[in-house]
Amino acid sequence: MANARVSKASREYDFAVVGGGLVGMAIAWGLARLGRKVVVLDEGDVAFRAARGNFALVWVQSKGGGLSAYALWTMQSSQLWPELAQTLQAQTGLDVCFARPGGLHLLLSEREVENRANALKRLHNQPGMQGFDYEILDHDEVEKMLPQIGPDVAGASFCPADGHVNALRLLHALHLGFAQLGGSYRSNHAVDAIEPRAGEFRLHSAGGEVAAQRIVLAAGLGNARLAPMLGLEAPVRPQRGQIMVTEKVAPFMNHIVHTVRQTDEGSVMISDSVEEAGYDISVGSEILSVMAQRAVRMLPLLARLNVVRCWAALRVMPKDGFPIYDQSDSCPGAYLATCHSGVTLAANHALVLPPLIDGGKLAVENLDAFSARRFHVSPAH
Repeated sequence: MANARVSKASREYDFAVVGGGLVGMAIAWGLARLGRKVVVLDEGDVAFRAARGNFALVWVQSKGGGLSAYALWTMQSSQLWPELAQTLQAQTGLDVCFARPGGLHLLLSEREVENRANALKRLHNQPGMQGFDYEILDHDEVEKMLPQIGPDVAGASFCPADGHVNALRLLHALHLGFAQLGGSYRSNHAVDAIEPRAGEFRLHSAGGEVAAQRIVLAAGLGNARLAPMLGLEAPVRPQRGQIMVTEKVAPFMNHIVHTVRQTDEGSVMISDSVEEAGYDISVGSEILSVMAQRAVRMLPLLARLNVVRCWAALRVMPKDGFPIYDQSDSCPGAYLATCHSGVTLAANHALVLPPLIDGGKLAVENLDAFSARRFHVSPAH
């Protein structure tokens, strides 16, 4: 009788997705749209959720330095974002407030302008680079686009492909859409061990045991621990980012800024922190002070707004900063997806990756470049 129950359980789910954040839910939603029976095992509210600190940008400019395939992958997701937003709204009724007004990377000195221009030239001169439209603007040109800038703004880079969304509503829409498609979401199911068996995977968690024919690891920082159980590797580390949010004000930003954006609800988010602090999610007044000072130099009117909330969260940062997508040779049917751009790449994760995973052919669509095999480089002698 026990064997009969195991056999029945193994047929219950086609896919188990480990991780209920933006990456995991986008993939799970996409697989459920294909008619697959999918279960998501999530750690719950105790998880170090990168989505808590997401700045909600769909950002194209500057992506791909050192790996031209990343620029192509990013642009592809940006182009697919309108389809994702429209599909989610048609299904769930939730507007994720995707907009593409173009993004400004504001620069506070002539040296910064020069460095930014040179960096973008190097980016575009890479072999195999997917170019994108951008401009280097001086102060007067920036002021025409964003009249509220301060006198310290020496210039900016501008990319019309940059956009933003309501990240929390996006996560809500993916969860709701997943449930409407018959998906099963299980919170408080942090996976402790994964047991590959012939034709299935057994996932052991505090919430119980789950069996599925195939598995996708999308557990963020947890992938580093889980991946070796399936013959995979995920060299990721936590990178702290701090965020400030102001009171709500009338709309005043016609474009998004790389470190300052006004949300659809009217509040202003400020984030300019990149810290190697391990798993420490404490908020530091010194960092917040520097962030605030730089933001006010960019947009002086921010000095009049009250800050209503500050917090810190951990980005999921792969070893070289680029996404990792892989499938296991030793455990067929096991897949891995991890990155630090869960919002920007959400359209790819929801619309492009699921059919590839379902078809068992992840090594297409230029995804070979994102395999962890890229870290297996012989040392020079």
